[in-house]
Amino acid sequence: MPIHEKSLIRPEDLKTHEQLVVEGVDVSGHWSTFIQTRVIADYNEALEEEVAALPGAEHIHRCWQCGSCTNACTVNALNPDFNPRFWIYLVRLGMQSELLRDKDIIWQCVSCNKCTYACPRDVNPEGVMKALSHWLELKGHTPKSPSMIFDEEFSEQVIRRGRIEEGRLIQRFFKRTGQTLNQEWLVEMVRRLLRHLPLALLARLGLARLLAPRSRGWAAARAAIQDYVGAQQARQRRALGLGERLETGAADAADTTQH
Repeated sequence: MPIHEKSLIRPEDLKTHEQLVVEGVDVSGHWSTFIQTRVIADYNEALEEEVAALPGAEHIHRCWQCGSCTNACTVNALNPDFNPRFWIYLVRLGMQSELLRDKDIIWQCVSCNKCTYACPRDVNPEGVMKALSHWLELKGHTPKSPSMIFDEEFSEQVIRRGRIEEGRLIQRFFKRTGQTLNQEWLVEMVRRLLRHLPLALLARLGLARLLAPRSRGWAAARAAIQDYVGAQQARQRRALGLGERLETGAADAADTTQH
């Protein structure tokens, strides 16, 4: 899986000499440009297995580096440094230190799925990007992203009550991400709801917000979901060498359902 793109050579790895003569030939300036020898500081031979253990990256081993994913990528068209093919290459080689150099942009995937439609090997590059973001967070290389926090809150509501109450979901999400409810768009949305929704429906929404009802007969489904989620998270954490401890959000949800 060779890398040929000049764009993948980082500027800090290019070394030039203002004055250099080799065997009587003046090669000063760009003629003496060399690529600094790559030193792998923290090679992780289990990196591919760790990422493949997370949802979406199960078929990362199928990649044959054709570049269709990056060529079709919406984000790459705006930022050439966003390169799914290159990151899959690094994961499969276990080059963790090189991968972490891009940890601040990997999460920028917009899930347009153009890469997945273009992939001839059914690698599901979009799923790999989500798995990489999850891997970075689980391993402590990056803080939890707002989208991850929203997913946790959404899942907790489903597990606890078998339904979603939008007002409670937004409130808890904003609280965990340090945002205030006094958002211009949110205030405008509430105003429009108050103007156009029937009073009876508004009353039901208000009661649902206060009482947080559960779906009928949800106990058995909740227990099955908890068992499945717990087993999947335990498997993922073992693969990542993180032990058996559940994710904080899922553990909180499980605790809540016991009361």
